[in-house]
Amino acid sequence: MKQSMTLIPTLREVPADAEIKSHQLLLRAGYMRQNSSGVYSFMPLGKKVLQKVEAIVREEMDNAGAVELLMPALQQAEFWQESGRWYTYGPELMRLKDRNNREFALGATHEEVITSLIRDEVKSYKRLPLTLYQIQTKFRDEKRPRFGLLRGREFIMKDAYSFHASQESLDEVYNRLYQAYSNVFARCGLNFRAVIADSGAMGGKDTHEFMVLSDIGEDTIAYSDSSDYAANVEMAPVITRYEKSEEAEAALEKVHTPGQKSIEEVSAFLDTDATKCIKTLLFQVDDKQVVVLVRGDHEVNDIKLKNYYNASVVELAEPEATKEVLGCAIGSLGPIGVSDGIEVIADAAVEAIVNGVTGANEEDYHYINVNPGRDFTVTAYVDLRFIQEGDLSPDGNGTIQFAKGIEVGHVFKLGTRYSEAMNAVYLDENGRTQPMIMGCYGIGVSRTVAAIAEQFNDEKGLVWPGNIAPYQVHLIPVNMKDETQATVGEELYSELKAAGFDVLMDDRQERAGVKFADSDLIGLPIRVTVGKKAAEGILEVKIRKSGEVVEVNRSELAAKIRELLG
Repeated sequence: MKQSMTLIPTLREVPADAEIKSHQLLLRAGYMRQNSSGVYSFMPLGKKVLQKVEAIVREEMDNAGAVELLMPALQQAEFWQESGRWYTYGPELMRLKDRNNREFALGATHEEVITSLIRDEVKSYKRLPLTLYQIQTKFRDEKRPRFGLLRGREFIMKDAYSFHASQESLDEVYNRLYQAYSNVFARCGLNFRAVIADSGAMGGKDTHEFMVLSDIGEDTIAYSDSSDYAANVEMAPVITRYEKSEEAEAALEKVHTPGQKSIEEVSAFLDTDATKCIKTLLFQVDDKQVVVLVRGDHEVNDIKLKNYYNASVVELAEPEATKEVLGCAIGSLGPIGVSDGIEVIADAAVEAIVNGVTGANEEDYHYINVNPGRDFTVTAYVDLRFIQEGDLSPDGNGTIQFAKGIEVGHVFKLGTRYSEAMNAVYLDENGRTQPMIMGCYGIGVSRTVAAIAEQFNDEKGLVWPGNIAPYQVHLIPVNMKDETQATVGEELYSELKAAGFDVLMDDRQERAGVKFADSDLIGLPIRVTVGKKAAEGILEVKIRKSGEVVEVNRSELAAKIRELLG
């Protein structure tokens, strides 16, 4: 492709609203443009990169035995109502009505649509297992779109769904696609980890996220410093065993704590440690309210709370509801005197507290010498807190460290969550009706492009891996007004294309400095410069990744490029 014939609108300045490297460079190098908040157009270079990533995804999915199809982005509400997610998915689901007042959603995901298709077409165990996938635009009304392609309202995703007659069959396909995903991200050159994860609104369990390691990642990975254990921080169990001190229990006492609200303020005011304090929070768990207790230096993990109750929705209660139930505003809450109709559960660390501190459910008052079991009743002590750095690794090997990650893929074992709700059944070998067992597997294709750009760049611009770059070679005649350079450039352009290389030729009437700056910004693997020595058959070849520059005889150019590209 000749640069004069395509659209590569490079920018010299960093866009004001672009916070991270990938967002800045993909805009500056002309790979994409923003149309509205969280919505982007892929320019010709960006489209070619997307196609390279999509090709890798298709190859690995096909090799894993999956078959491609295409489903509608516009989905009727009835399917979502059958599964129950119309009411629980939240405001991220973009909903609309047609001229006949029928309700629809723009597809955030396709579990409902694929389940409806398969229940109508597959009736026997003889047609199972079956794995289908698509690559399609998805829509989610993000509250705060940010970081360019990493959190948008419209994005490109590969989603796959498998259907089975047995758990063993699901396990086999799950493992096969887990490996396919590992292959995809390895082929993209990414530094990533597969981590234990939560299924969220998707339902199901036994899930893994594929995380690209990055300081700007919005997810925290908890990993062992001595093994290959890794999990999303919200899913990592705490295996610490807490021992009570030998301290004798003292008499319960209410004390005045004017203006002291936070754990830090209360512990400092009472000259005690945060580990002796009990933090009290009221949660709305589906249709009931639950008081949750954790130690003062810990935080409630709402995912663990949700999983403990097998709940659909878990939210911190509104301040008004908290005051109505516990009789006090946040800052002086405690478990003593909670009405019998409200369940109290606590993290395991709370049980070991002796002579602790908690709110008195009275403004500006706290209790000291609080002892669980004696002063208040707890329904259950379970693991309810976030794991922390330095905690024991859940696999028993080493201690936990944290890293940031960008989620680019997620695999789920859905089980019968959707097939039972939507009556997707088959006849087994005995003629009995059984619900299909399902798996679900997603890759954020446009997110993967951003993640690659985040890991592959330098101070001059993007540095694409060879198999992902929109073109392999950037051919630059320095001066198109020079007849020799222009002629040699045109000849090389034809020769390199005939040799099988994907070539972008900068045939613009621009200064050499502009061409070289744009070339570094665009980030193609190999740059071939046709300069003053072109008449002698000598060309300059620059490797974008290392910056190494070598002079090559024209007759040896194709072989040299092939060698450099590996």
